[in-house]
Amino acid sequence: MYHPSKEEFLSLAQQGNIIPVFREVMADTETPISLFKKVAVGPECFLLESVEGGARWGRYSFIGHRPRLLVKARGDEIELTRNGKQCGQFKASPLEYLKNLMETFRAVPVEGLPRFFGGLVGYLSYDTVRFIEELPTHKPDDVGMPDAAFMMPEQVMIYDNLNQTIKVVANIYVPEYVNHATAYDRAVAEIDETIRLLKEPMISSEPERGPGREPVLKANMERDRFEGMVRRAKQYIQDGEAIQVVISQRYDTDLLSEPFDIYRALRRVNPSPYMYYLDFDGDVVVGASPEVLVRLEDGRVALRPIAGTRPRGKNDAEDNRLEKELRADPKERAEHVMLVDLGRNDVGRVATVGTVEVTDLMVVEYYSHVMHLVSHVEGDLAPGLDMFDVLRASFPAGTVSGAPKVRAMEIIDELEPTRRGLYAGAVGYFSFSGNMDFCITIRTLLIRNGRVYLQVGAGIVADSVPELEYEETVAKGKAMVKALEMANSGLV
Repeated sequence: MYHPSKEEFLSLAQQGNIIPVFREVMADTETPISLFKKVAVGPECFLLESVEGGARWGRYSFIGHRPRLLVKARGDEIELTRNGKQCGQFKASPLEYLKNLMETFRAVPVEGLPRFFGGLVGYLSYDTVRFIEELPTHKPDDVGMPDAAFMMPEQVMIYDNLNQTIKVVANIYVPEYVNHATAYDRAVAEIDETIRLLKEPMISSEPERGPGREPVLKANMERDRFEGMVRRAKQYIQDGEAIQVVISQRYDTDLLSEPFDIYRALRRVNPSPYMYYLDFDGDVVVGASPEVLVRLEDGRVALRPIAGTRPRGKNDAEDNRLEKELRADPKERAEHVMLVDLGRNDVGRVATVGTVEVTDLMVVEYYSHVMHLVSHVEGDLAPGLDMFDVLRASFPAGTVSGAPKVRAMEIIDELEPTRRGLYAGAVGYFSFSGNMDFCITIRTLLIRNGRVYLQVGAGIVADSVPELEYEETVAKGKAMVKALEMANSGLV
């Protein structure tokens, strides 16, 4: 059974220019991984998953491929590809271009679909902040990824982890068709073809298992230089120019396994609220981020700052000891409260006055290799504003830049040797529904031209100890390194 019916669709086609049509089938013998491997073919595709609270699978996983539109930005140079053919180059701010693009689509609500059923999925690099704030631009970009890349798939598959069903959604762009009945028939045929592929057995080959080739990681700086950067940042803080500055270092290594196997390993060793696999024609983003940048759902703006870290213990007793230590640490508490205040300010910039509230304060969440202090801030979106205003107000997160944000980012640009690129940017979606959900690109690997890149940082405050801040970055990278080891040795 298809929703809406053909008759309902013909009526809805008069009300907007994007009409989702879907069919739901049982998928109790499948996983998002098997579904993705069956249907996500072609040079551009994505898989979005979630584990809530470090233990419970989020209700929905999203799969998309065969983009109708593909947008890539390098600085203010925008390249648009439509149905596989490049159709224009423009000069614009990436966010303004994406906003104008999304405003051309008017989706008609259809019952039975979750918060995301279609729209733009992709990433914004940290460096797109230069279109929001005036910052220096002289540092080299030695990796060369586009500053932003988004795809708009014709078809989205929504796996319901609770009901173990899958909805196959075809988003019909009405202006492409003279005959609306023909549009519906074509969408139904494409849905049926996808469901046929989903029902076929997956052909799998047993990976070659090796002795466990440990990735040889090359840092973009020596330890002494990183600790020197910490001391320089502390001097700025002591001089009153900043309260906190987040300093990072990057590692890279050879790609020795399939990118999707790295994702499978990462989701196993570090299940997180935001897990994602984005393939932009060989430029692959693999991540398991614990932290939302900002979410807008049905008019409610929310963010969830994370600041304060301890490594996981070897057993429950050691976990409990480390959690108590984390909760009692005055440095970690002060840093966290400062970033909660920054988050309240970010939400307050786009929220109706009087609606901003902190609903969780300094709870401890456990992940595979670390534990964090976490809070939750939310408020009602003010009239006249939209999801792009929300993103602009929150980007980049204070937890990966510092406070005050602009001065902290100036110090980062002075101290770090290269542009950050993907690190500390954002991955997520802009939905046709007006909802959006973006996480911070931490605990994220970038795969490009046969190399794997990962970047980790630490929040520097007045009483930071350089040696300990270095060790914190190493702890944050352990899950990603473990995933590379597993994928390299064929253990997925």
